[in-house]
Amino acid sequence: MAEIATAAAALTRQGVPTFGLFIGGEWVESTGGQTFESRNPADRRDLIGRFQAGTAADAARAIRAAETAFPVWRAMPAPKRGEILYAFGQLMAQHKERLAQAMTREMGKVIAEARGDVQEGIDIAFLMAGEGRRMFGDTVPSELPDKWAMSIRQPIGVAGIITPWNFPIAIPCWKMMPALVAGNTVVFKPASDTPHCATLLVELMAEAGFPPGTVNLVTGSGAEVGDAIVESPDVAVISFTGSSATGKHIAERAGRRLKRLSLELGGKNGVVVLADADLDLATDGILWSAFGTTGQRCTACSRVIVDRTVVDRLLGRLETRARALRLGSGADPSVDVGPLINAGAVDKVAGYIDIGRSEGELIVGGERATAGDLAHGHFFAPTIFSGVRPMDRIGQEEIFGPVLSVIPVDGYDAAVIALNQTRYGLSSSIFTSDANAAFRAMRDFETGIVYINAGTTGAETHLPFGGWKETGNGHREAGHAALDTYLEWKSIYVDFSGKLHRAQIATPPD
Repeated sequence: MAEIATAAAALTRQGVPTFGLFIGGEWVESTGGQTFESRNPADRRDLIGRFQAGTAADAARAIRAAETAFPVWRAMPAPKRGEILYAFGQLMAQHKERLAQAMTREMGKVIAEARGDVQEGIDIAFLMAGEGRRMFGDTVPSELPDKWAMSIRQPIGVAGIITPWNFPIAIPCWKMMPALVAGNTVVFKPASDTPHCATLLVELMAEAGFPPGTVNLVTGSGAEVGDAIVESPDVAVISFTGSSATGKHIAERAGRRLKRLSLELGGKNGVVVLADADLDLATDGILWSAFGTTGQRCTACSRVIVDRTVVDRLLGRLETRARALRLGSGADPSVDVGPLINAGAVDKVAGYIDIGRSEGELIVGGERATAGDLAHGHFFAPTIFSGVRPMDRIGQEEIFGPVLSVIPVDGYDAAVIALNQTRYGLSSSIFTSDANAAFRAMRDFETGIVYINAGTTGAETHLPFGGWKETGNGHREAGHAALDTYLEWKSIYVDFSGKLHRAQIATPPD
């Protein structure tokens, strides 16, 4: 097998780099010998590089490397593992601008958002580095004399990390940092739309000092590489972020082997605007939530549930601001909205526009953006529909694009019903000047995240991230709760009485 000294050693005739897999501390070629391209979604003429089309055999190689590295890595004291995480966070901070520019080129989000994506990776690396010194269990009094009772948590084994393209630095870090500080080893399969971001990330992880085999990268398709990771009896835990359909596919296969499984899936997030809301603030929050990352966030606002008495005033503000949004390459700091990730995403959004025209009134947008240089990328105009009913398809189904549905309701109680009438439950928000209404929303909204007088996106790394219903399967990412996915509990009893205790069975008197 030909080894590649660095991730990008081989150059094509056109000077385009070809990147390798990272297995057992070495950059290597795929056993299948095939590659695939990654291109800039803002300008498809821009070829970023060619990447290994990994195979099931490559996944097996990576899993073996992770298995081999596991005993040594788990034996390293958790505070020492944390020091390596901290070194990685420092490297990310040093390379923040380079990583952000590469992300904007490969994924398309505007450069300010890309910097924020990288910062999330830095934040979770530092947070989890600290968890290496406080990975607590419980010490409790025993019910018997001269007996010690406590619990500890230990790593599970090899973790399969399968990530999406929309946060190509933050989400891999959200998953890998807790897995690694807990003492697990990792096989990482990134989305095929963002393999370059994954490669840059793993390069820095190797530089930070993670031992060979601790972190392994296999690029390739979900059907070839992802399924092989999920099906392997040697992968003990899977963490996946992506669509609900794919999550169910993974859950079926993982369930047959009783694997630990963390799923972070879809969203259909709503912003409630009451009659007493600050409409200018609400407009700011809605536009950022709906059209930031071109609507390609699981936390994106795709529904505005607004009191009828203020719907026209809010719509006027939203329409004016949406028309002024500038589309283009995210590398241009003056651009507000970048491209969709690929041609399939554009087609999907266009299909929902046809549905929306039959369900609501198109206020703005509703078409592919192809003027000038936009014709070379995957652009779609920010779109707003009004007069949508809560159970309409565009009010229920995840579109994952720059499409916003405005749903008029009569007061708070109707707003709660409309908000909760969806199979998802990730993020929600309410704009109101009534403190009582805000506290009722904290209680009543059936979502894992609730914002008051802010949009539906922008989670902080030290609180749990995740949702209810079909948004996931109950696990959480970020915060100390993220460790739960990657650790097993062990209860320990030390009897120093010098005689046999039989727990709840009464001990005869001496």
